[in-house]
Parts: sequence; C-alpha cells; structure tokens
Amino acid sequence: MSKTFTLSEAQTLLPVLEALLRKAQAAGIRAGELESEMQELTQRIFLSGGMHVNVVQAARRRAEREKTLQEARDTLLEIDEIGVQVKDLEKGLLDFPCVVDGQTVLLCWKLGEKGIGFWHTTEDGFAGRKPLDARFGKTQRERLN
Repeated sequence: MSKTFTLSEAQTLLPVLEALLRKAQAAGIRAGELESEMQELTQRIFLSGGMHVNVVQAARRRAEREKTLQEARDTLLEIDEIGVQVKDLEKGLLDFPCVVDGQTVLLCWKLGEKGIGFWHTTEDGFAGRKPLDARFGKTQRERLN
C-alpha cells in the first residue's frame, strides 16, 4: 500500500512541498525557455540555408537545458518519494492519499491556498473537490472508537 497522510501530517508538509513545487516549476520554465531558444536557432539555420553557429555556446545551452530538465525531474521525484502526488505542475496541484472511513481519498491542495481545505475521491479528481468535513479532523484511533 502506498503512503497515506492524516490531515495534520499533510498540512505540516506544505511549506517543504511548496518550496519543492516552486523549484520544479522554475526549472521547468527555464528548460522551456532554453528549448525555445534552441528551436529558434535551428529555424534560423534552416531558413538561411546554413550559417555560422557558435558550437560551444550552443552546446552550453543544450547542456544547461538538460541540467534544468534533470533538476525538475529530480525535484518531482523527491515529492513523489515523500508520497505526495503532483497532479499538475504548472498549476501547482498536489494530492495527499488519506484513509477516511476505510476508503482511500485524496486531500487536495493547490499552490496559493493557505492550507488544505478540500478532498476528492480518486475517481472524481480536481473537478470533484469537496470541502473537508469533521471526519478529517479525527485521528484514525478516534474514528475506530
């Protein structure tokens, strides 16, 4: 079974996860910028029928792009290893598996929200978000008693 979180555990992780999410977003944006720059160079070479290219500079840009892509992948892997699911990197959407009444549901948080205030089933996704209710404030031990 995969890692599950209580609401309290998930809330406690938010500052760390927010920092990781922003790091992955920044790396992804930078990699996209470098990719666009390289595509523009390729297009200019094609349209001009060839041109002198600073091969060293182009190689550095390619290496920088690969490094930033790897940084984004590594950061997403770090979030995954914590047990949290990145549903949409661009929007900053995270899900935390949580067991409520014997069923696994997902606590849902979006970058910019102050805390975790919503949940949804694994089938419903973000569109099916519902506000947290009293069940989420109780510990597993309290629910069993």
